[in-house]
Amino acid sequence: MKVMLSEVEDEGLISLMGKTVTIFCMNYIYTGQLVGVNDTCIKLDGAKIVYETGDLKTKTWQNAQELPQGSWYVQTSSIESFGLLK
Repeated sequence: MKVMLSEVEDEGLISLMGKTVTIFCMNYIYTGQLVGVNDTCIKLDGAKIVYETGDLKTKTWQNAQELPQGSWYVQTSSIESFGLLK
């Protein structure tokens, strides 16, 4: 049986604009305030790269380092999953 997903307006990354998101990518985990989304990339303000998560139920990362300039772009093609963890 095939199940088709329908497109829902203002769903997915767009629905998380202005919130602190966590982005799991092929090689790294990024976190920051989502301030931009287009077809090829997203923009995070106050961006950090997470090297060690620790327990995902806690409110702090074990080791998250700020990226230069505070804003960072991530290619949407490398995103595996995303959401609000912190």
